[in-house]
Amino acid sequence: MNRRELLTGAAAAALAPAQPRRKRIACLSSTYHVRSHSDNFITRFLEGYWIHESYHPPPYEVASLWMDQQHPADIGHRLAKAYGVQSAKSIADALTLNTGKLAVDAVVLICEHGNYPHNEKQQQLYPRYEFFEQVVKVFKDSGRSCPVFTDKHLSYDWTKAKQMYDWSHELKFPLMAGSSVPVTFRRPEYDPPLGSEMESALSVGGGWVADGGIFHILEALQSFVERRKGGETGVRSVQMLKDAEVWKAGQQGLWNRELLDAALARRQKVRSDKRPEDMKAALGLVEYRDGFRGAVLALNEVSEYLVAVKPKGKSPEATLCYTPIENSNNFSMLVHGITRMIDTGKPPYGVERTLLVSGALASLMDSGYQKGKRLETPHLKVAYKAPAKSWYAPGVGS
Repeated sequence: MNRRELLTGAAAAALAPAQPRRKRIACLSSTYHVRSHSDNFITRFLEGYWIHESYHPPPYEVASLWMDQQHPADIGHRLAKAYGVQSAKSIADALTLNTGKLAVDAVVLICEHGNYPHNEKQQQLYPRYEFFEQVVKVFKDSGRSCPVFTDKHLSYDWTKAKQMYDWSHELKFPLMAGSSVPVTFRRPEYDPPLGSEMESALSVGGGWVADGGIFHILEALQSFVERRKGGETGVRSVQMLKDAEVWKAGQQGLWNRELLDAALARRQKVRSDKRPEDMKAALGLVEYRDGFRGAVLALNEVSEYLVAVKPKGKSPEATLCYTPIENSNNFSMLVHGITRMIDTGKPPYGVERTLLVSGALASLMDSGYQKGKRLETPHLKVAYKAPAKSWYAPGVGS
């Protein structure tokens, strides 16, 4: 290359439009090991992810990683070093990148797994609220905010969950939360039309009866029943029953056994030939403010998430919310939804879904602790409208 060509090339480069800076995200983790939720989310932001046959490359720069606890089989520090991610000493450092003010474009908060206590109600006391509160402090100190995703239910405590939601409105930042189960692959791809007339609905899952397990079953239910005619109006009461009381409630018409049969017919991993009545069971009854009734059922011999809906005047329709254990790709569509929120400022479904489920879940655990007492929930007046089409992964999954 001669001098004229070199100068011409340099001038062209100077006139070329600057490439836009990649958005930067701060990742906050309770603990980070293989197959932890931190791995399921944050590693996808580092390495990309698959949804059915489509690969999505890493959408953003993971600028920082903060971890509350280090697991004996920690991979967080190794991945941070491999990808040039700043290991932050505090939540504030992760968000400010040591500049003293907010320096990232989004926050991904994964507080699941780790050594945190349980209470007498079988709730694990994850400090999601406490971590979130520190994020909000940075927003307030900086005079600006950014989108936030927080994994699973907002908090085990309704007051804390509602405060997290209220902060997002006060400071006007997009907030997204929830389970991977409602947004994973559906076999078959069943999505009731918005405004459907429904008689009742039931979701089924495994026998993990602590609040973390019931949450997945409950939010799966909510992702279908929120599409009923009139939209979501909130929850009037809940009740948690166990074992023999479960089947007695069915005989009393408090939930529809026909829906259970329809749901179980969609199983692909049948672990036992036992009748449901011979399985260890826990039932959550949910009565909505508009009179609609739903139920969640945990059966210890079931290892999948299933949902059945009874449309008005028709036979039940059911689907399997497929969670592939071989690659955890049930998380990919949730990660994809987070990218939509970060890019557009709007989550693909309202955080009100997870707010309502957080409150209903807390009351269900109270009911179980009070030996199946039916509890009124006047505080759960959470009304919202579902999206025109539900957000879930296309295809059968892998």
